[in-house]
Amino acid sequence: MISKEEVRELLTSTETYRIERTVSTGDMDKFQEAICAFSNDLPNSKKNGYLIIGAYDNGNLSGLKVDDDLLKKISAIRSNGNILPLPIMSVERFEYEDGELLVAEVSPSLVPPVRYRGRTYA
Repeated sequence: MISKEEVRELLTSTETYRIERTVSTGDMDKFQEAICAFSNDLPNSKKNGYLIIGAYDNGNLSGLKVDDDLLKKISAIRSNGNILPLPIMSVERFEYEDGELLVAEVSPSLVPPVRYRGRTYA
């Protein structure tokens, strides 16, 4: 899993095909589409993708408090059957002075294409 310092670096980098930042905590379609795209790794970078919840596009933290319900909800994406084949991912909470982040780290799939509800995302 990514370190706390590496997450801070991702916050200051530009948003790319490997990084999705959001302050929303309820847009499950958006989250699952991003995880599907990270799993597909169409540029074939062989690098992990990161869904970062609790950060604005400019990298500032929103002041989010990551609770157990949010952790469970995002963790459940892995096995809810909407993304097939199942994504390789881990979910972790990071605490900072200016708020918390939930980070889903997604590895490229060994057997693409990966689909979310039957559709491929890149």
